[in-house]
Amino acid sequence: MVVVAGLALAATLTPGTARAADAGFTRFVASLWPEAQQAGVSRATFESVTAGLEPDYKLPDLLLPGRPKTGAPSQAEFVQVPADYLKEARIEALAGHGRKLLAEYGPTLRAIEQRFGVPATVVLAIWGRETDYGRYRLPYDAVRVMATQAYVGRRKDQYRTEFILAMKIISEGAVSRQGMRSSWAGATGLTQFLPSEYYKHGVDFDGDGKVDIWNSVPDALASAAQQLVNKGWKPGVRWAYEVRAPANADCTLGRPEVTKPVGQWVRDGFAPVRGERLSAEELAEPASLLQPEGIYGPAFLTTKNYFVIKEYNFSDLYVLFVGHLADRITNPQPFATPWAATKQLRTADVEAMQRGLTRLGFYNDKVDGKAGMLTRAALGAYQKSARLKLDCWPSESVLRSIEAAR
Repeated sequence: MVVVAGLALAATLTPGTARAADAGFTRFVASLWPEAQQAGVSRATFESVTAGLEPDYKLPDLLLPGRPKTGAPSQAEFVQVPADYLKEARIEALAGHGRKLLAEYGPTLRAIEQRFGVPATVVLAIWGRETDYGRYRLPYDAVRVMATQAYVGRRKDQYRTEFILAMKIISEGAVSRQGMRSSWAGATGLTQFLPSEYYKHGVDFDGDGKVDIWNSVPDALASAAQQLVNKGWKPGVRWAYEVRAPANADCTLGRPEVTKPVGQWVRDGFAPVRGERLSAEELAEPASLLQPEGIYGPAFLTTKNYFVIKEYNFSDLYVLFVGHLADRITNPQPFATPWAATKQLRTADVEAMQRGLTRLGFYNDKVDGKAGMLTRAALGAYQKSARLKLDCWPSESVLRSIEAAR
């Protein structure tokens, strides 16, 4: 039925024929009833949720005949320099409100921390980053988003499942049809879960018999904690340590697979900022080097828990935001080293750099326009080979050098 619907769309999605295209969408949605029934969706819910449902062809990440290919919108995490993404005023404002919520929900947060081993400040920081502690109204109709993505999105199979599970959530009474608002990609609730994540990690922490991540703060925060636990959270371990890198530091070591005990990094000259003294347990903890701006700006030793938060959102800047915000709720100190970069290459330029590094044998990961750890390390390896200044930071001059290299 998906193929048939796609052919119908291709034949009808032309100016003035939106109604015919929507008829194809309606047939596609109707064809999902057997799967929805098998998943536990009641017929009454299926009919009420899908009645009058129309696709939203303005969403990003769709494959539409006659329309240029579009990907996901440029997320701030991947196109902004750290100083813009991690604005001090924004961090401090969120930290200030987080302190109030830490007191307001004290008993609940202590209970979550005791049960899951995830610090209260970390789940508060996720809530703050995702929906501004619930003060940000998510702009999209989640059901419409997931139905459209299932019909003409780049990840049809995934969203077919998400759409059906969204109807199941509504059928079970956890949230109303109107209450299920989302991002453009279908993430919903105070802490931004896809429906499949809701069923994997959702927790009824307030004991009312349902998992409500839209209106119940205890449920939403406990569910965020459970998701981190399910992804491997290690209790009692910090997310990262800010350090000062030695002058001769090799920034190509900044890859997840290069791990050493924190103590070894310290002996190699990566000194904790502000003279912090670490315990024996902390010094024994494995860590990776992270230099988000190459040799410029702050440097961090990242633990296992850093990468667990990264599974919530794959961006290094997102993890830095959440981790630093969590710290700031109880400690007012900003990063010890200021951010330095003032310009970020365009996504298309980073893609060109990744293609060039791939051609030259330095890079074998995704060409996605995101200058993450692996891209920066590959860039540094090229700089070493070409005898350029080693800074592991994507710039126009290095891009030109890569494009000219043979």
